[in-house]
Amino acid sequence: MVADETGRHTSLPARGNGWRRASGWLLLAWLALLVGCASHEPREDISERQREAGLAIQAVYDAALSELPPAKQRHYAQRLYRLTGEERYVPFSRAYGRRLVAKLEADIAGLEAPGYAASRSREIVATYPQRTEKQRVRRAMLAEWEEIPFARRLLARLIQAEHHGLQGDIDGYERALDYLAEVDWKRFVTDPQVLRTYAAQVGNYTYFLYQLGVADLRESVVSAFRAQYPPSSIAGLDALEYRNYLYGMTHFVIAASRYYQQRVDPDEFAWILGRFERELETIRERATEDIQAEVALSFLLAGREAHPAVARLREVLVAAVDPTSGIIPSPAGSSELAGGEHRNVLAIMVLCWPGRLHQGPWLDP
Repeated sequence: MVADETGRHTSLPARGNGWRRASGWLLLAWLALLVGCASHEPREDISERQREAGLAIQAVYDAALSELPPAKQRHYAQRLYRLTGEERYVPFSRAYGRRLVAKLEADIAGLEAPGYAASRSREIVATYPQRTEKQRVRRAMLAEWEEIPFARRLLARLIQAEHHGLQGDIDGYERALDYLAEVDWKRFVTDPQVLRTYAAQVGNYTYFLYQLGVADLRESVVSAFRAQYPPSSIAGLDALEYRNYLYGMTHFVIAASRYYQQRVDPDEFAWILGRFERELETIRERATEDIQAEVALSFLLAGREAHPAVARLREVLVAAVDPTSGIIPSPAGSSELAGGEHRNVLAIMVLCWPGRLHQGPWLDP
């Protein structure tokens, strides 16, 4: 069946403040160095200073993991498992898997009712966060795309189920794939406005559709993206669209890796790595630490561990760590752990890159 072509940040309870102090961070960093060797084997391309910084951030988040919101627990634990293969992270994915199957089965059952997808799409748009300018722009864009808000959510959940080996346990799984095959994805993922505001998700959806056997739109989407962002246009992008442009390229690579489960073909993404190499100084100056980490991960996933860009971005991430909280704060200076989880788990992955990735975790029904 192959065609040709989210959330608010939640503060941790006050009782978690003890391990944010400098003395607590140093102790946890020391403990991380003692226990981290089994899961993060030393690599010649990572300096001891860089490795220690990554392990220290990991120690802070490992200590807080049970207190983070469920979505943050899943996001962090899933990536740490794929980085380390340690079973202690699996229970958080297992809890997520149960929620995932229940939501999927409810939506698949809903598809039997006429108008269900359109109704759910209106609900999704109505409740879409509007805290930041980026969220408001995305909400306005999605409101113009009828059933796409529901379809993209269904697609994202189906690929998560597939990544965890749960597809055989979902009633109506094939019905969901049939529905996705009816959606006009090509028009959506090659639309200039969508690319300008949603490039990372475009990269995700392109590879999700391919991995699920629904459609292969890779060539069309890459062509549309490169036409939208020719090299001559990059210097004139404002901050929001410049970050969208970088996120789009990193997510072509990350989604192709099945979200850090396997290496990618460096030849397929040579055009992206080439742009990152040429634009490295601008990326260091204009990109957030989240994006800088994803740029480094793009090289790592392509087997380019020794590329000079990786070493330079590692130093940028180390320099960004706040010695008091032990983590990389937000651009506004916040060291709130839930809000900073995405940024900091990416930094851990870059600074503690093991050279070997783990698939799954495969979850029991």
